[in-house]
Amino acid sequence: MMSVFRRHDKARPEARTTARGRGSVDHVLLLDGTLGSLRADRMTSIGIIYRFLRRAAPTASVYYGKGLQWREWHDTSDVWFGWGVNRQILRAYGWLAMRYRPGDRIFLIGYSRGAFAARSLAGMIERVGLLRAEAAIERNTKTAWRHYEGAPPPPILQGFRDGLCHPSVRLEMVGAFDTVSALGVRLPFFWLLNDRRARFHNDILGQSVHHGYQALALDETRSVLEPLIWDCEGTGASRIEQVWFRGCHGDIGGQLAHFEDARPLANIPLVWMLEKAEALGLSLPQDWQEAFPRDVSAPSVGSWRGWGKFSLLRAPRVVGRDLSERLHETVTLPPAEGWRAILRPRLLRPELHAPAPSASGGHHETGGGPGGIEPPVLRAPDLAARDSG
Repeated sequence: MMSVFRRHDKARPEARTTARGRGSVDHVLLLDGTLGSLRADRMTSIGIIYRFLRRAAPTASVYYGKGLQWREWHDTSDVWFGWGVNRQILRAYGWLAMRYRPGDRIFLIGYSRGAFAARSLAGMIERVGLLRAEAAIERNTKTAWRHYEGAPPPPILQGFRDGLCHPSVRLEMVGAFDTVSALGVRLPFFWLLNDRRARFHNDILGQSVHHGYQALALDETRSVLEPLIWDCEGTGASRIEQVWFRGCHGDIGGQLAHFEDARPLANIPLVWMLEKAEALGLSLPQDWQEAFPRDVSAPSVGSWRGWGKFSLLRAPRVVGRDLSERLHETVTLPPAEGWRAILRPRLLRPELHAPAPSASGGHHETGGGPGGIEPPVLRAPDLAARDSG
């Protein structure tokens, strides 16, 4: 296994607080999606949040974990089997273990596969525990991963937790920008193989996670980017909020492929996520939202730019599979690319959503489909709306 303590980014932050008499510290771990980094031409909303918090929240302990980069794609196992995300999780775990003290608060936020990594990191802490700082050496961190990846006998796992880990850890928030699977390339043979290899990942919100927030792309159609929706059953819907925003996958995570005209649209879910963290106690300066201009009418980056044009398997997303879902109040415009998401409005909490307009400007009616709901008729994709770049 790789060294989890080697420097993975020259700009990686260090904790800005000392161990003695430092008081409670907010640890914010930001995990980026594929190709996301702190380079100006590859910066997503995760990188933007990192840079912002380094300036605006000087007392917070902030970590940034980049996504899989082009230069790492020569290692085909990272691409085909999604193993790169395992390293991302383990490095973040080691960083947090060395800095966390009882009473600190933890905020985990990620985008795309980085969102999967953030959710799985929370699952690792829930299942295995978080090493105490004095025990956070590489050998113990690797053992923690083996216990997470495998299924050790309960006495062995309990002995590890009792001997080396904190008795309990509170995860204040897990925030996800449009989570997609990290299980490698989604082709028929590899799909089955990857699922078997990665079944150990636990991205379900456990009892140690107090709040879960997910921003979802209403207008995304690429099947390879099918979102992973939390199931609120058994966890309490009041702890989970999953909100659909106008835009495609890149809009939600701010991965705009040099199309900065879409930034005001991408800033809407960014501000929403930071407002959730602020409401839970993350200290931010007054009027910080002014740093992120927002415009719901801004153009979408779309799903046909760059590598997106090679994603031929497409389908509208289904909205309302879980009671924790709702439409954001800004969702009043037609879909970004001519697709209409399939809405199941009776499955959305009625007090939290507004009906989406139909292609004709009215509202969808429900009928006699499954559960008494007839999904709205889909419009064919408007080819003129596709991006040519």
